[in-house]
Amino acid sequence: MSTIFSRILSGEIPSAKLYEDENFFAFLDVRPIRAGHALLIPKQEVDYIFDLPDELLQSMLTTARPIAKAIEKHIPCQKVGLMVAGLEVRHCHLHLVPIDDVGDLNFAKATPAEFSDLETLAAQIRKTISQDT
Repeated sequence: MSTIFSRILSGEIPSAKLYEDENFFAFLDVRPIRAGHALLIPKQEVDYIFDLPDELLQSMLTTARPIAKAIEKHIPCQKVGLMVAGLEVRHCHLHLVPIDDVGDLNFAKATPAEFSDLETLAAQIRKTISQDT
């Protein structure tokens, strides 16, 4: 199963990378619900989040934490909401979305972003992540 996320991981499709380690990759969504909307994906290609090996499933949230905290420092919001929908791309992923209200987690609000804007914001967030880890 090859997905758009696999193509991002291979470098075939560019991304506004926020974080990468041996197991996970995080980047800004090109159709964000709100500025700062990020995706965290495992490098292992698994469709359904609950089919991940236990170790990866457990470490996914601890990996998401510093990314969410960094997003909060750059995007004014009450919290960074987390959503697992898993239907639009058959490669499990977490949506990390700056929110002020539960209604902010609405994919109908998603609009394409300028890649240059994503790259600028990603550089700021990456710097914060590296300082906090």
